[in-house]
Amino acid sequence: MSAQTIPVTFSDIGKSANDLLSKDFPVGLKLEAKTNTNTGVTFTVNGHRDAKTGNIHGDLKTKYTYPKNGVTFTGSWTTSNHLNGQLELENNVAKGLKLDIVTQLQPAIGQRNAKAGVIFKQPGFHSKFYIDLFKGPIFYGDAVIGHEGFVLGGEGSYDVLDGKLTRFGVAAGYNAPEYSIALRTSNSLNSYTAAAYHRVQPDIEVGAKIHWDAATNNNSNNNVTLETGVKYSLDRDTFIKSRIDNFGRLGLSYTQNLRPGVKISMGGIVETSRLNENVHRFGISLNLES
Repeated sequence: MSAQTIPVTFSDIGKSANDLLSKDFPVGLKLEAKTNTNTGVTFTVNGHRDAKTGNIHGDLKTKYTYPKNGVTFTGSWTTSNHLNGQLELENNVAKGLKLDIVTQLQPAIGQRNAKAGVIFKQPGFHSKFYIDLFKGPIFYGDAVIGHEGFVLGGEGSYDVLDGKLTRFGVAAGYNAPEYSIALRTSNSLNSYTAAAYHRVQPDIEVGAKIHWDAATNNNSNNNVTLETGVKYSLDRDTFIKSRIDNFGRLGLSYTQNLRPGVKISMGGIVETSRLNENVHRFGISLNLES
């Protein structure tokens, strides 16, 4: 990353390793169908059947985009009866500045929530600041600076009524074309994570992450989690992934683009230390887009 590049957001520091270890391992049945119109309207239907409970969850999302005016509106309705809305205004007030308003309503219980914020990004700098209007109110945000591949950022939240900082954290990383590393501390310096990613060859990617949380530290030997994984691309439309952690949880998956706009993933999580028990989870995910 050059000095003139906009750095990633705070939450995306270490994203390459996180995506390799967490994405494309379906559990249960998942379906996503997306259609795009010529007028900038996108309709998305998501469905998920929980493998453990058998319950089916879903949502219908509609997204309206007006590129000339920098306006985007997204609305969704979930099977849990949550009504969500988001209004984004980008580059209207100033270049690199986006205004964001997010609302949520649960009509059945009369609960509502809303937050408003600004996102500002320029070469070498990326920040987000929000205020939660119905909780606290609480101010929270993050900022990242970057230069020639190095990124350094911090986050925090402040409760106005209590007059105190309720959460804070810092992260640092380095991104190169073929590898990246990241260090992060969160939850008011009670949680620590280190992650690394490496594209060994054009068709082989590996990643690892180690995590320690002081809140779960009970002087046992199981308070550190270490994960490692690999992705192997069979061709440009097919890849397989595997991951395992120090608790013996083995993840396996197979993903293929059947045709343009149709992708299927199959896989699951195997508890290798409890092979004779009914604790293993498997699933399939189907993504459709037109």
